[in-house]
Amino acid sequence: MTTAIHLATPQDAPRLLPLIAAFHTEYGLEMTDDARHTALMPLLEGSPLGAAWLFGPAKAPTGYTIITFGWSMELGGMDAFVDELFIRPAVRNRGLGSEVLHTIAASLADVGVKALHLEVDRTDEATIRLYTRARFKMRDRYSLMTRTL
Repeated sequence: MTTAIHLATPQDAPRLLPLIAAFHTEYGLEMTDDARHTALMPLLEGSPLGAAWLFGPAKAPTGYTIITFGWSMELGGMDAFVDELFIRPAVRNRGLGSEVLHTIAASLADVGVKALHLEVDRTDEATIRLYTRARFKMRDRYSLMTRTL
């Protein structure tokens, strides 16, 4: 399978924002449409802190991912975080998520990113299988902790 994947630009916002809203609804994340738009636009306008990719047909994408960037002394340089990954329910379980994660990971490695992290619900077995197929591993010693500011 070869899925079209492209870096999203401001012109993609009308196709991307409904997908983000669907992801947020599915996971019970409360955010207004205006807040989503405000958070997304810097990424689409070229912020060095992250980027969004759409995949599937250009006019009716099947999903998206948002990757953010950071720095890790432990890992020796720039690292990245899968902030969101969403695939429309009707096209899940066809290998699309694995393909997108492999493609994005390879692209990031090519530009010097040392590691790609993500957060997963430890009880979501289907999603854990997807991420395991994409060569992500649980870190026994570490857990993600968050302080909202």
